[in-house]
Amino acid sequence: MKRFTIIRPDDWHLHLRDGAHLRAVLPDTARRFARAIVMPNLKPPVTTVKLALAYRDRILAALPAGARFEPLMTLYLTDGTLPGEIAAARASGTVHAVKYYPAGATTHSDAGVTDIAKCGPALEAMEKHGLPLLVHGEVTDPDVDVFDRERVFIERVLAPLVARHPGLKVVLEHITTREAAEFVRAAPPRVAATITAHHLLLSRNALFAGGVRPHHFCLPVLKRESHRQALLRTATSGHPGFFLGTDSAPHARQTKETDCGCAGIYSAHAGIELYAEAFAAAGALDRLEGFASRYGAQFYGLPVNAGTITLAEESWPVPADIPFGADRLVPLRAGEQVKWKIV
Repeated sequence: MKRFTIIRPDDWHLHLRDGAHLRAVLPDTARRFARAIVMPNLKPPVTTVKLALAYRDRILAALPAGARFEPLMTLYLTDGTLPGEIAAARASGTVHAVKYYPAGATTHSDAGVTDIAKCGPALEAMEKHGLPLLVHGEVTDPDVDVFDRERVFIERVLAPLVARHPGLKVVLEHITTREAAEFVRAAPPRVAATITAHHLLLSRNALFAGGVRPHHFCLPVLKRESHRQALLRTATSGHPGFFLGTDSAPHARQTKETDCGCAGIYSAHAGIELYAEAFAAAGALDRLEGFASRYGAQFYGLPVNAGTITLAEESWPVPADIPFGADRLVPLRAGEQVKWKIV
């Protein structure tokens, strides 16, 4: 049996929801990751430091006894975010970034930014205080093909934004295309990207295997196999500008299996094991530790974790569904096997 040990990893893009749903999914992440950047797209969104601190308290209260996990909080950027809120975020010591959702781009993004030009003062404050901007990189123009939304966003919005704010740290989240990887590689070190396990393991064919597969629907949507291969080469390259972000996004089964299903894939139940699968398939297990445990911490200016985890090449079955408060959710690989297991 193959085994390997790495520094305990971090998840630099995570959805935890709230209330009973938070209590249901948090143990999966806390078992695997020491820290996680927690997304602010609740209802209502986490737009102030006060709301972020209250949400952090609810997360800590929901942790299983004995768990060691630190939530790293974020603010939800709006057209009206004030520079003073950015300064307060940096001073808090617990808010580590600001999330930019183009209005209407994904789940709970209705309050997002209608035009990034309206956010100039907030962005300048983020430059001043060294607070990263986390970007959901898709345009929402209905005339743009859904498979081109990321590429067009980079051309129309992200490239000008990075040029206009030369001191701004930016993370292009959950990249899905060769063009996104190339953009980050060519950008200065203040620009980075996260990559999900599902975008490393699945192409858009997975959306239609044996029929429409709503539990493989996410945004940005899965892309062609050539893009998946480009992402896998990028993640396993050892480039410090790319690091782990699961974008694990839990939704109740009935909200996925409906005539207008929610976007999001739940992967926290195998949050590091699925990456091990992808890296092993590429013959690059020796590079997983950098991607999962070092590069994100370095980008955010945080210490690397002290503990370790060990994984073994041992298959285990994923249940068909799992509890989600009063509901059920269908995890990635439901009814199938995951090839690596935490020892």
